[in-house]
Parts: sequence; C-alpha cells; structure tokens
Amino acid sequence: MEEPLISSLRRAIASSPDDIPLRLLLGQLLVKAGSAAEAVSLAAGVLQDAPDNVDARQLMSEALAPAPRPTPAPSAATSPADSAAPPAAPAPAVPPTPPTASAEAPTATAPVTPPAATPPAAPPPPPPADFDWTAAENDVHELAQPMFTDAQPSVAPGSGFDIERSVITLADVGGMTSIKKRLNAAFLAPLQNPELRKLYSKSLRGGLLMYGPPGCGKTFIARAIAGELGARFLSVGLSDILDPLLGNSEQNVHEAFELARREAPCVIFFDEIDALGQRRSQTRNSALRGTVNQLLTELDGVADQNEGVFVLAATNQPWDVDPALRRPGRFDRTVLVLPPDDEARESIFRYHLQHRPVEGIELKALARASAGLSGADIAYVCEVAAERALIDSAETGELRLITMNDVTEALREVTPSTTSWLDSARNVVLFGDDDGTYTELKSYLKKARRL
Repeated sequence: MEEPLISSLRRAIASSPDDIPLRLLLGQLLVKAGSAAEAVSLAAGVLQDAPDNVDARQLMSEALAPAPRPTPAPSAATSPADSAAPPAAPAPAVPPTPPTASAEAPTATAPVTPPAATPPAAPPPPPPADFDWTAAENDVHELAQPMFTDAQPSVAPGSGFDIERSVITLADVGGMTSIKKRLNAAFLAPLQNPELRKLYSKSLRGGLLMYGPPGCGKTFIARAIAGELGARFLSVGLSDILDPLLGNSEQNVHEAFELARREAPCVIFFDEIDALGQRRSQTRNSALRGTVNQLLTELDGVADQNEGVFVLAATNQPWDVDPALRRPGRFDRTVLVLPPDDEARESIFRYHLQHRPVEGIELKALARASAGLSGADIAYVCEVAAERALIDSAETGELRLITMNDVTEALREVTPSTTSWLDSARNVVLFGDDDGTYTELKSYLKKARRL
C-alpha cells in the first residue's frame, strides 16, 4: 500500500504540475520507498523543463545508483550471538616437505598455487534514519489536503440569508404622514418607550403587515423601521424559503428566525407574504401547507423566544394570506401603504432627477400632474425623460439638459400601474366579508371615487 504522504504529493502535483520542488520531493520519497524507476522518470521530466537544475541531477544519480544488497535475516535456529561471531581465520599453511631426488629434477608441470584466503564478511549496513513525516507534511500542507477529516457541515446555518444594518429612517421617507403616524402608534411607540410599555403592560408579541399597491415603498418603509429602531435588517423572499426537497422549506423558515434571534435586535421582513403564507384552503400542495405551519410556529415562539425580533411582512394581496397568520400575536397589526401623496411624489421626483443633468424642473407641478402614480411609476417617468434627452443629443450631436418638457412628455406616456390593483381591491371591499379588516381601504376608495 502506498504511503499517505506520497499519495498526497501525487494529488498536489496533479493540481500543480509545474511545481518543480514538489516533484523533486516526491522523487526523493520514491527513491527511499524503492520505486527508483518512477523517480528516474520524475527526474527526467524535471530536467526536461529545467536542464540546469542541480537537485534534479542529484535525484537522477541517486535513483540510478545500484541498490545495496539486503542483509539476510537471521533464521530462527541461529542465535544472535552466532550471527555476531567474528569471521573465520584463514586455513594454516602446509609445512614444506624435504626435497627428494625426483623433486630436484626439473619437471614440465606448473607450480601449484596455494588456496586464497576467505575474505571477512562485510558488516551489516546501519539502519536508515527515521523520516521526519511531520516536517514533510508541513512542507506540503498548503498544496495537498489530508486524506481523512472530521465531517463538518458544508453550509453554516443561516448562511443563505443576507443581514445588514439599515442606515435610513422614517425621516428619509418623503410625505406619507398618515402612514408614519399609523406606524408610530401601532409599532414604534411601544418599542421606543420601554417604561411606558411596562406601565401599561403592553406586549411586544406580534408583527406588522403592510399591504397596498405594488411599487409604493413597502420595502423601503420596512428598512426605515429597522433604522428607526437601530436594529439589523433581514429580508426574506420567496426564493430564500421555497425548496423542491420536502422539508427544506420549513427548515429555511426556521433558520431565518434563528439568524434573527442570534442577531437581535433584528427586523425580519417577509416580502410577498401571500406566496409564503397562502391560504391553506386554496392549495393542495402539502409543502406549502408545511411552510405556513412552520411560519405559525416561529411567530408563536413555541420553542424559542422572539425577544428583540421584530417581524414585518408586505403583500399586494392581503386577502390571499392565511387567516391564521392574521390572528393576535402574529400579524395582528396592519398598515395600508397607498400611492404616494403630493409631498411624497415631489420627494421622489427630486431623488431620481438630482444626479442627472436637468434645468427648469418644477417639482410641485410634476407632483400635481402625477397623482395616482406609484413610486416605481415616477422612477420610470424620470428614466423615460432622460432617454428622450439622450436620443435627441445623439441625433443632433449637441449635448442638452433634461427639461420640464421631457418630463411632461414622459408623464403622458406612462399610465398608473396601481389601477388594476385598485380594481381588485374594490371587488374585495364590495363583495367580500365586511369584518372591518379593510375599513381604511374602503375609505380611500370612496375618497378616490372608486366606490
């Protein structure tokens, strides 16, 4: 079986085939392991890349040198004392015989050579010095990974979510005075006044559900609430939760709440809660039902305390949210986020035009002319106005600024995206259960002459 270090070096060389010191180190280990032929091949490859490499020449010499004859192991019948006995003495010389007559006569025979003495046996070679495996591992620890390691989770819990520190507050939200008052009364005042909360025994349980037309700033308001509280902000979307494998969606909901608890104080914000918490009576998908059940468990804080965790959610279709999520202790407080008012529209126009080359822009006139547009609609109006000025500059070859006429023409091209939502809301108010849930929405529709 091949030594672990040699195997590790082979993998490292496969990843870094041009690393000459690493190839020479493997060659030295192969020589010591008795694989001289492979060491020769390695040394030849190094010399082909670096003909003047002295270490490669030395490795080639060591690999081509004849291997020492192995010392035979002592047999069981031979005692250690016998194997260490001194070499046998040479045989004694035969004494000369007296010459005879026949011997004195010259003969044609060659003189007899006396037998050669037996040379002494060579002493056994000294045992090889122990190889420093620790030093060798330290040399290659950055190139080769260990063969066996302790099992560790490949993904840390909660690592799929991004948590941030919000730097905006409600002061950065232009206009929307009525929404700010509602947020302060329903959510912020109890949190920012612990003494009064204790005096009136006000519970911090439950969450806040914001609903309204798309593109009206629900996510921006959620970030502003986090900044107002000085808390971290964790945004959870549909793709962060839903998983095709059974049970993973529920696990993702749990990990999101666990991360918020570890990072407390923290605002956890569920966008499109109608998709995550859809009415269980409207779906036959058991996975979605399990996700709703897990969300209810986390909101109730059955196994864990939600101290310092503030739960916000946003939806465009609150009538599709499971009624169990609207019960006390869960998303029991609601805020209607309507299209921006005049002051808010003026602030939005200013924000999207302040970094563009403009001249003669009348913000108040634009705010009056854009009634019914959402914040996203106004951003698109500014984009269209900039596009008109850009195309005109490209065609004439003369750079010009964005004017009031560009923005006015863009306003004529853009239609409010909130119309379809208001029509759906009107049907819910007219034909749905009049349990007081949408009283604020009903008042707005009457004011907008849609009822």
